[in-house]
Amino acid sequence: MAIVTLTDMEPGREADVFVLLSGKEELKAKNGKPYWRVAFRDAGRELSFPIWGDSPWAAECRDHWTAGEYYKVRGILRETSFGPQLEIRKIRPVEPADRADGFDPLMCRRRSRFDPNTMFDELLHLVEAEIHPDALRRLVEALLTDNREAWLAWPAARRNHHAFVGGLLEHTLSVARSCAFLADKYRTYYPNMQPPLEKGLAVAGGVLHDIGKFRELDDGPEAAHTAAGALVGHIIQGRDMVREAAQLCPLPGDMLLRLEHIILSHQRLPEWGSPKPPMTPEALIVHYADDLDAKFAMMADILADDSGSGPVTSKKNVLMQPIYRGPHEARGAGEQ
Repeated sequence: MAIVTLTDMEPGREADVFVLLSGKEELKAKNGKPYWRVAFRDAGRELSFPIWGDSPWAAECRDHWTAGEYYKVRGILRETSFGPQLEIRKIRPVEPADRADGFDPLMCRRRSRFDPNTMFDELLHLVEAEIHPDALRRLVEALLTDNREAWLAWPAARRNHHAFVGGLLEHTLSVARSCAFLADKYRTYYPNMQPPLEKGLAVAGGVLHDIGKFRELDDGPEAAHTAAGALVGHIIQGRDMVREAAQLCPLPGDMLLRLEHIILSHQRLPEWGSPKPPMTPEALIVHYADDLDAKFAMMADILADDSGSGPVTSKKNVLMQPIYRGPHEARGAGEQ
């Protein structure tokens, strides 16, 4: 049987695919009998559909299918009135020998549309060019190079925004660039501010604001919370990582305190996890650069994923509001 990706499956043709079981939820039908809604995905497509209680796969789904595990599935893609669904003929967990047929866990996970090595090099270049004094630059470079493999792989979140392989790096690079731009803008607008706005500190905060995600989330396909992530969270752990790095790369004056404050305040509100609001110009820049990048990614995903045909999307999304996308005939005009 031909092995294809789930993304490339053609309706009506039987094929073998490697997939991640990205979701499994037990529900009840109108008659009170249980069924399961499952979701299988690869890097480019996710299919969600029911396994009814009278299905030949019901018992196996109930007892053996585990969300977060990889499977080899033989099936047929069916187009239904409820959207595309996978008609399963055979299914088993992935085995080590499947690597010879092309299986790689990363083929089943969303990833950044940008090359992670290129993004990492761009971030290092930004740090070298924009962060001064030298002690601050060395601290940031150490936290980048010592965690390189994590930077290349980690998502920015479990869901909501940049929740894919390389997502944290994509988000961080974007935030750091915005911090550099905004620092230049407001230093020009307020040349007599005392103390003066420190561009290097704002960029360093943009680079490091989410570094605690390496300790908050694991590197599995579901990016589950670690114990420390659930009990402490990424903000405090990010502050801890910066403190640890400062033992080897000491910072002058109150610079370490101000960098810690940027990390602690970058989400601004206690209900969002920050114990303090932004209380310095650099912290204010990092907060809004971070918030804008996250919200813009959410809006872009809503516009890409909403299946409706009207000029406004559903409000059932992460922003909890409808998004205007214009009349159907006008969509895509900006890409001409």
